[in-house]
Amino acid sequence: MILQHLAILQVMLPLLAAPLCVLSRSPLLAWGIAALAGLFALAGSFILFAQVLNAGVISYHIGNWAPPWGIEFRLDAANSFVLVVVSLVGAVCILYGRRSIEREIPEDDQPLFYTMLLLCFAGMLGVTSTGDAFNLFVFLEIFSLSSYVLVAMGAERDRRALTAAFTYLLLGTIGATFYVIGLGFVYALTGTLNMADMAVRITGMAGSGTLRVAFAFMIIGMGLKLAIFPMHLWLPNAYAFAPSIVTALLAGTATKVALYVLLRILFTIFSPAYPFESQTLQYLFLPLGLAGVFVASIVALFQQDVKRVLAWSSIAQSGYFLLGVSFASVGGLMASIVHLFNHAIMKSGLFLAVGCVVYRTGSCSIASFRGLGHKMPWTMAAFVIGGLSMIGIPATIGFTSKWYLILAALERGWWPVAIAIVAGSLLALFYFGRIIEAAYLQPSTDDSTITEAPLSMLAPMWMLTISCLALGIDSELTVSAARAAAEALFLDPHAGLPAHTGP
Repeated sequence: MILQHLAILQVMLPLLAAPLCVLSRSPLLAWGIAALAGLFALAGSFILFAQVLNAGVISYHIGNWAPPWGIEFRLDAANSFVLVVVSLVGAVCILYGRRSIEREIPEDDQPLFYTMLLLCFAGMLGVTSTGDAFNLFVFLEIFSLSSYVLVAMGAERDRRALTAAFTYLLLGTIGATFYVIGLGFVYALTGTLNMADMAVRITGMAGSGTLRVAFAFMIIGMGLKLAIFPMHLWLPNAYAFAPSIVTALLAGTATKVALYVLLRILFTIFSPAYPFESQTLQYLFLPLGLAGVFVASIVALFQQDVKRVLAWSSIAQSGYFLLGVSFASVGGLMASIVHLFNHAIMKSGLFLAVGCVVYRTGSCSIASFRGLGHKMPWTMAAFVIGGLSMIGIPATIGFTSKWYLILAALERGWWPVAIAIVAGSLLALFYFGRIIEAAYLQPSTDDSTITEAPLSMLAPMWMLTISCLALGIDSELTVSAARAAAEALFLDPHAGLPAHTGP
């Protein structure tokens, strides 16, 4: 019975658990509720992913109203894989967060913090699962509004979190508005909100000016959510001033969910067969992806705050996502999806390591990392492994991402793009090298005794760190899953689901 309704339960349970956290009025109990909800969602996502791989598409009709009349939760190889990414990072961050939250959030506000954390988590799970374009917007707003609050709650440590949250809110609202305006245009043309049905009905409308305007609005809206260069202005401050656990969660999930929505727009609702989309991929996404990689990496070189270094690194990684998508091939799309998973693991692990440093030193400046290689060996070892993975050193998951991106570029005959991908990795070597040098080769400027972070923080962090190595040495699991997701999106996005023909 539970398995039959698992597609909706893994979203609804965190959503229903959220108000229980604030009603509990106990930080420890609220953390326990959030951890149980996160673990349930993680287990559910793995079960759903296995079901999709074994039996094909899962179509769950809410209230037994069949689409296109009713809202459908539709899980295929693409979003079931993203569901695993979101639930894995979310569950690990919640398990890690208790000690970090105790240090950074006032005790009276902690139950509310866990409520917002679960709402954000549930919203992202809902965005990933739904097959209804307007329902996607509703879940997008649930996770966005709660994430604005989570960023603002960093004001206890740094008042600049309030302005960061306001900028995030402003640009995030513009992005969501653009998406829903574009959706309104598509609805006016098709009379449906089901994405599979929508794709069928717009066939033959490629010459429609309304459809082209709708496409532009939806792409710009998701570009803001994804922090594509140059629509990235909200991200550096939001990551730098949010509580450590929030930064790790958003870095590993928020932009990945936005990328997934972008892929749905490009390859499910629309298609590269439409001239306006193929031109967008080649003449907009490709140059913006390259610009994002180099501009963001160069800016990262001059940052003095490690969170800001990692934030600008995330903007550069969004450039790599765009490059893979711009190739308009199964290989390029597979490379982007592999990078989606790998970057979520790498970047969340890095931010969790930074959270351990903040827990012990109260700072995340590069200067505060001096000598920590000896004082916090486990934390800094995890940071080094994550950094090497971001650079793309062999035997790490970062190498897998870059390798398949290069292969996809060569498949298209784009040698300069392949060289640019390698050059971008070299820039990452320099900005991570500055931090690692400070940790291991520079003496500490603080005479106080700094000890290793608590085991309850180290264990979740090392779960992600070990994954960076294990899935880098043997990448068959993630590569095969990403290939199945790419084929589901690119070759036959509606496989296993009959075309809806309702009014």
